Formats: sequence, structure tokens, C-alpha cells
Amino acid sequence: MLDADAIERLRAEFLALLNGATTDRDLQGVRDRYLARKGGVIAGLMKEVATAAPADRPRLGQLANRLKTEIEEQLAGRRDALAAGRPVAGAVDVTLPGRVPPLGRRHPLTRVRDRMETIFTRLGFTIVEGPEAEDEFHCFDALNMPASHPARDMQDTLYLASGMRGEAWTPTGPRTHEAQAADIRTLLRTHTSSMQVRYMQTHEPPVRIVVPGRVYRRDNPDLTHSPMFHQMEGLLVGEGISLANLKGTLLAFAREMFAPSSRLRFRPSFFPYTEPSAEVDISCWACDGAGCQQCKGTGWLEILGCGMVHPAVFEAVGYDPEKYTGFAWGMGIERVAILRHGVDDIRLFFENDLRFLEQFPV
Repeated sequence: MLDADAIERLRAEFLALLNGATTDRDLQGVRDRYLARKGGVIAGLMKEVATAAPADRPRLGQLANRLKTEIEEQLAGRRDALAAGRPVAGAVDVTLPGRVPPLGRRHPLTRVRDRMETIFTRLGFTIVEGPEAEDEFHCFDALNMPASHPARDMQDTLYLASGMRGEAWTPTGPRTHEAQAADIRTLLRTHTSSMQVRYMQTHEPPVRIVVPGRVYRRDNPDLTHSPMFHQMEGLLVGEGISLANLKGTLLAFAREMFAPSSRLRFRPSFFPYTEPSAEVDISCWACDGAGCQQCKGTGWLEILGCGMVHPAVFEAVGYDPEKYTGFAWGMGIERVAILRHGVDDIRLFFENDLRFLEQFPV
């Protein structure tokens, strides 16, 4: 039944369609729908007015004519706006500045690793990588760690349920399939030193490599520990290599990575695959060794372990320990990032919290 409410609903429907018309083609479609002589909404409305009750006909005719006039004016105004290129409601304003998408950032560990690799390649080292799933020979035996060594304990090492397929190397060459099945266990590598063994087995001296990558330990996550973290091992082998070469290499790295005034302190230590061995501290780059909260007032920060390669390691890979000497070191990439950026919780590197990650430069 035609009444004032029905005409008002037609007005609301028209305005909704008009707001969605952003092109000439859209506008023409709206005009044809409402003002077409045959089948148009207004033409149909006028027919209904003509058949309305005589008492209601004058009022309904007035409302219908007013709607028709309004529709014609609205269509003309929208057509002029489109022709002039002015923005219309619901349309895209091409004159507005674009929205700049947020830029991604490299993870701080990636930035630190790249920086470390750049420094060592400038010093003449080659970057190599190896498998994260290892056998016991490469991870322990060849590195002078006997079966009773604490590092091989199940509490420290993540062993896999099934062994590796393929050749497992021994000091005398590939093991037989029967020997592998008997005594070779597979594990997630506890350090990247295993790749040093693999590289020396297939390359003659001189050797000058650094090995970055993920390593795994049976540790509970806390402020300074994680069951997965990143290491970078270094190895240099040749004739006449001495402890002085090791000190010079690490000092050059520290002064490039932290500050030109960096100093190193070597403390005697023990590692089964180096002799002599040392723990290395770096002068606190935040206070230049004067003592601050970051270094707990000592002026020094522990950074890595190192030493001269043990003769037993050379024998395991077929090198002559009477002819060749070498040095090796290993440092945690997270440790370097913590010292460089003053981070107090290693877990922050793995939580993917944008509030933390966005604090670092692009």
C-alpha cells in the first residue's frame, strides 16, 4: 500500500545507491533505475498515485513529485562532481597522500651475525655451515671428548631416537654399516665445532674458517640460557701458528665489533679440544673499563672461550700435529648481542615482541 512511509523508504534506498556510485557508469545505472520512463521506480510510483484513494491522491502526488525533483537534483550534482574530478562520498580521493606501510626490520641476532661475518671475512676467514643433526664422532670423539666426558651426558645433550643414514667418519675413514648401527648415536649438535672436524677431513691446511649456526642444549629457558641458541666457531690451522696470532685476531674482532679502545683479558681455562685453553673477557664498552652497572663494577665482560687446537683433534682428522698448529674459538651470537645492545634477558630475542624488535635500527 502506498503511503508517506513507503515514499520515504524509496528516498533512503536511492541515497544509499547514490553514495555507492563513484563512476559515470555507476551513476547512469542509478538514473536508469529511478528515472527511466518505462520500468523506472518513479514511473511506477506515479502509477500507484493515480490509483490511490481520491482523498489521499493530492498529498501522495505532492510527495512523489518532491522525490522525483530531489532525485534529479542529486543525480545532476553527482554528475558535476565526477566531471570536475572532485571527491565524492565513498570514492577514493587520489589527491590524498598515500599510506606508507610499516617497514620490516632485520632481527637483532641477524644484524649481529652479519656484522660478525663481515669482520671475519675481512680478516681472511671463509664462512662455512654444517648439519644441525650430528653423529657422536664429529660432535665429541674427534674433539677429544671421551665417552665419560660430562658434555656427553644425556642431561646436556639432545639425542635423537633414530640414527643418521650415510657414512659416519672415524680417524681411519668411513665406518662400516655394522659399526654405525653398533655405536653411532645421532644428536642435535651442542656446538658448531663439529663442522670444523668435517671441514678438516676434506681440506688440507692451511685452514681459515668461521662456522655460524644454531646449536642445542638440554637447558631450561631463563635470563641467560636457552635450549636453542646461536654460536660462531672459528678455526685457523697452518704452520707456525701461535697463541699470539689468536690474541691478535680476537683483539681485532673486539675493536671492530664493540669499540676501538676495547681490551681483552685472557684467563686460563679448560676445554678438551684445545690446549692451552682460555676464557676471554672484553673491557666493558659501555664504561670503557671504568666500572658500571652492565659490568657489575668490574670493568670486564665475559665473551668467549678459545685456545690452541689439541694435537688429538689433528690426529682424528689426519693432520700431522708435529707439522701444523692452529687455534680455535667459540662465542655465542646472543652473548655478543646482549653485550652490544645491553639486553638483560636472552628470551627477548625469541619472543617476537614488536615492542622489543622495533627498538633496533632498520
